[in-house]
Amino acid sequence: MWGYVIRRVLGAIPFLILITAVIFYLLFALGAPSWGLENTNLVSPEEKAQLVRLYGLDKPRYLQYLYWLRTIVSGRWGYSFHTGQPVLDLVGSHLENTLILMTTAFLLTMAISLPLGVLSAVRRYSALDHLTTVLAFAFQSTPAYVISFALIWLFAVKLKSWGLPALPPGQMYNLLRGPSPLETAKHIVLPALSIALPSAAIYIRYLRASVLEELGQDYVRTAKAKGLGEGLIVRRHVLRNSGLAVVTVAAMHIPLLFTGAFIVENAFSWPGMGLLFVQAVDATDYPVMMDVLAMTSALVVLFNLLADLSYALLDPRISYG
Repeated sequence: MWGYVIRRVLGAIPFLILITAVIFYLLFALGAPSWGLENTNLVSPEEKAQLVRLYGLDKPRYLQYLYWLRTIVSGRWGYSFHTGQPVLDLVGSHLENTLILMTTAFLLTMAISLPLGVLSAVRRYSALDHLTTVLAFAFQSTPAYVISFALIWLFAVKLKSWGLPALPPGQMYNLLRGPSPLETAKHIVLPALSIALPSAAIYIRYLRASVLEELGQDYVRTAKAKGLGEGLIVRRHVLRNSGLAVVTVAAMHIPLLFTGAFIVENAFSWPGMGLLFVQAVDATDYPVMMDVLAMTSALVVLFNLLADLSYALLDPRISYG
């Protein structure tokens, strides 16, 4: 097992270098990185010239990429062109908020998709199955920002106009009351739902198809012939084997959940990585943009590795020896 992990990690290194190099060159479509320094008034022209030399922004592109790669490997991550703060500090202060939102959204996604996906398969062609399938297609095909604004309109605006208790439409807490677990819990409902509803639609479709496939297997017919109830068969055998499909989807979807949270965070002014990235784009802050995109690429590789390792736990027939 550990040999497999080491081989995968070592194999991921050149892949990440290639991905970050492509991202670095694509960012040049926005203009030269030195433009980010020219758009700030935080430093004098002499300091700007010194920073251009320090970051190698007067060098060829491949050397600029190597300078950036050196800062990542050394753990410094460079400094923001816009604020002058270390990028590592900026990412750290916003990453925690994004992780809170992502974790809540993921738990909501599982709470919605697991029972509905299984029931939709077990009660195939029933009214519940048809309704679940229609709603899954609807939410999966609706952009996250549309769902965000619809939830704000319904639960923050209309409920308040009807004189009913309404949910906060944005921010992480009420600025007058200050931060607290209760404030965060109230403010996280709408952004978490905005991520969870389209995400759950994806899981429901895959889980339904996987459970239907397992229900047609010989071991299910054998278990029924032995007198086991359908509920026990589904809980003890079908769900475990269907879990491989959920793990596969989760491995590809969690990094997308991270990037999808960017849109939702901006819709709800949630102070996370999404808001930080959009602010960096507006300010042409290349160190922040590059480091956030590199982190997202690393997440894709990490969760694919975790998915492969989870297969062996769910299915004893799979071995990485």
